[in-house]
Amino acid sequence: MTDTKSADKPVVIRRLWKSYGNNEVLKGISLSVERGEVVAIIGPSGSGKSTLLQCINFMEPFDDGEVLIDGRPIGLIQTPGGTRTRMPEKELNALRREIGIVFQQYNLFPHLTVLANVIEAPVHVLGLPRAEAILRAREQLKKVGLTGKENAYPGELSGGQQQRVAIARALAMQPKVMLFDEVTSALDPELVGEVLATMRKLAEEGMTMIVVTHEMAFARDVADRVIFMDGGMIVEAGDPKEFFSNPQHERSKAFLKRLLSNGEDTKDAA
Repeated sequence: MTDTKSADKPVVIRRLWKSYGNNEVLKGISLSVERGEVVAIIGPSGSGKSTLLQCINFMEPFDDGEVLIDGRPIGLIQTPGGTRTRMPEKELNALRREIGIVFQQYNLFPHLTVLANVIEAPVHVLGLPRAEAILRAREQLKKVGLTGKENAYPGELSGGQQQRVAIARALAMQPKVMLFDEVTSALDPELVGEVLATMRKLAEEGMTMIVVTHEMAFARDVADRVIFMDGGMIVEAGDPKEFFSNPQHERSKAFLKRLLSNGEDTKDAA
């Protein structure tokens, strides 16, 4: 059933809890994302950032709370008896199609060309005619600056190029929201800028984005809102420039102080 109050927001998270055994990873997270908004999620390793992203499309089933995509609950649904159960896979997969996700690892098929990687899901999941899928794929590859690489294989590309193929592949499904999980963490420093530039372009085009990142300059300059997580909770949230110049919580201050002591730059995004 659609929650009409939340239908105008692409993502709404309410009181989300997630544990691995006795380890509570998410502790009552609540967050809503506006259409066209770029939300950067930052925080120390182990704070629950990546788990939160994976709960949004129910790659990681959560224990309690709910996630709404355009007002529709994903993952768990209410039964007539008042209990909650996992939704049918057909419904779950239909909702997942509206959520693009890109990980640290590119997860490209090494035996397929760039073009074949990008058209794989539109053809086999959406059922698009191959010719239409190819047109869509070429459009997305152009958007990420990879025109002319359609017939290359992943092993012939740099890490930054492979990550941009992964972004094009997600965009080819025409998602309503894009999730980015530390997409530059596995890249050599000289390749980070080209991926961040692609993400900046998507932001400028109005794509709704939730970005888990260690790239503080990107969070400051491109995001509309910064969420600082620690210990499975949202500790502080607000305007990026205000957060980086005047953090309010002691844990936020300590986190930023550590970054500065390690020589992290929060001034200029790629």
